[in-house]
Amino acid sequence: MKSFDYVTPQTAERAISLAGVDARFFAGGIDLLGEMKEYIIQPRRLVNVKQLPDTHEIKSGKDVWTVGANVTVADIEDHEELKKVFPGLQQAAAEVGSPQIRNVATVGGNLAQHSRCWYYRHRDIRCLKRGGSTCYAREGENKYHSLFTGNPCISPVVSNLSVALAALDARVIVRRGKEEVPMTVPEFYAKAWDNPEAHHSLGPTDLILRVQIPNSGSRSAYLQISEKASFDWALVSCAAAAKVDGKRLSGVRIVLGAVAPIPYQAQAAHEFLEGKELDDGAAAHAAEMILKNAEPLAHNGYKVPIAQALIRRTLNQLVA
Repeated sequence: MKSFDYVTPQTAERAISLAGVDARFFAGGIDLLGEMKEYIIQPRRLVNVKQLPDTHEIKSGKDVWTVGANVTVADIEDHEELKKVFPGLQQAAAEVGSPQIRNVATVGGNLAQHSRCWYYRHRDIRCLKRGGSTCYAREGENKYHSLFTGNPCISPVVSNLSVALAALDARVIVRRGKEEVPMTVPEFYAKAWDNPEAHHSLGPTDLILRVQIPNSGSRSAYLQISEKASFDWALVSCAAAAKVDGKRLSGVRIVLGAVAPIPYQAQAAHEFLEGKELDDGAAAHAAEMILKNAEPLAHNGYKVPIAQALIRRTLNQLVA
């Protein structure tokens, strides 16, 4: 790791003024420090944002819940009221890393973390996402990679929270210059769909301040399949949310993680389930619609049946 400056601003304005191409915002540091140790990135300055006001609390409201960017993943996992209102978000938080990691990792960091592709993470390989000319995973080892993508890079999004928050129609509030910009989760990751070098849609001076989750009365659930029972990345994850009347669904959202560079959803499946009573046939057909355009590679075709099963199981949790 190369030497760097370390600054601790007390306001968002000052933090942004200290950021830039050669600087990085620093909170939990789980992902950032790993990249620095492997010489994947070499920032000249770390801007510690852990002291910024109004970024450490979970606030309930009649219409909207607010979760600060510096709230830890463990805070979400352990928040009893949030668990009752947004069980899918709590379930997603509980699957992040180990207890030690969840005690340090922040909401903002989980959303903004970078690719886990082993070619991207290899210090001696300059892959497409790191500014090279080749996605080595396409013809190489692609067991953990995407089924859907809009560009040559097949590295998937790995943020658990992004999948659950997308299903809940959350907004990420980003400080951009002097303005606070609300971004839907699809907007937050949209650039990664088209641009192989992007991990999300944030610029180097864009700062996540908080997340807002509408209190719409929807039920939610999250499931994932990993190779190990704990402390492992998802092979595939699924979050779902809907208003439920008996077994009739409305306002349905189903989101897959670890299968695309964005939290992946298919509007056609949402429209198909709208107003329907959920049964095995409806859940299976929705799963088929979502996976219709999947493009499995040499080693990741197993993700398709896993995703289909997870979609069915997650939807069934909503009506259980």
